[in-house]
Amino acid sequence: MERRTIGAAALAVGAVGLGCMPMSWAYSTSRQRGEESLRAVHRALDLGSVLLDTADMYGPFTNELLLGRVLKERRSDAFVSTKVGLLVGDQHIVANGRPGYVRRACDASLRRLQTDVIDLYQLHRADPEVPIEETWGAMADLVRAGKVRALGLCAVGARSARRPGARLHDATIRQLERVQQVFPVSAVEAELSVWSPEALETLLPWCEARGIGFLAAMPLGNGFLTGTLTPGVGFEPDDLRARHPRFTAEMMAANQPIVVGLRRVARRHGEHVTPAQVALAWVLTRGRHVVPVPGAKRERWVTENAAAAELRLTEQDLAEIAELPAAQGSWD
Repeated sequence: MERRTIGAAALAVGAVGLGCMPMSWAYSTSRQRGEESLRAVHRALDLGSVLLDTADMYGPFTNELLLGRVLKERRSDAFVSTKVGLLVGDQHIVANGRPGYVRRACDASLRRLQTDVIDLYQLHRADPEVPIEETWGAMADLVRAGKVRALGLCAVGARSARRPGARLHDATIRQLERVQQVFPVSAVEAELSVWSPEALETLLPWCEARGIGFLAAMPLGNGFLTGTLTPGVGFEPDDLRARHPRFTAEMMAANQPIVVGLRRVARRHGEHVTPAQVALAWVLTRGRHVVPVPGAKRERWVTENAAAAELRLTEQDLAEIAELPAAQGSWD
């Protein structure tokens, strides 16, 4: 697989990563299979999708434990990205950016992952009760201690923090400018997909201008852009999409033209090319510093996603995708 680099430290990874969250968190628990997920991770590493993106809150903790079973055997094959800063309780999630907690959480992640170093340690959310410089300083100390190789900031929750009238990533960029004064940012993880392209406006150019890697979260629109979801079928109660405004039957039907457009482009490249691969290939064209991290928990989807790195979209393809209708329905 094509290799791309993250940040000034030139951390090399495959062009398509693997989002591990669906194996343990946020999607239908009845469809989560530990052994099946382990095979999916091994398959990803075999194909060159070496960036494994997880977090201590996924499960909580069970996602890191699962990856640790793979890393125990294949640490040298993997690039490990995990996150700190969120605590999961009964029906709520709270931020914790206190330096002492960050240090303890890192040690706990290292134990669960069965490794002595984390390649990319990301701040999952800033704690409103703690200056972000203090949290980032504690994370920088972990780099100096040899427990972490590079630092990143996760901006997936940017929508919930947006002020009325502000652009989506204005607050994220302000945070990035503050922490850059403490220790270099190697990567930013934020949502980017055909139906959610807001990062193209300010955040992606900001990262590119500074040599910062960009991990594209939810590049398949939580599964919608794969074309495998049927409007009206519904989701299990514990699936995040069951409460998501864009995943009501009405909105899924209204946004079908986006999938139809992706499928039309896919057909031009061969009968086995899928809308999901076109959606990932589009993300890959957004810059050499961009690495999509589609979530998957089965070998089949891991294999399909990895193959998107070989798909070369034409100018006609890109023009056609640019003309697709904007997604309907709130994403908040």
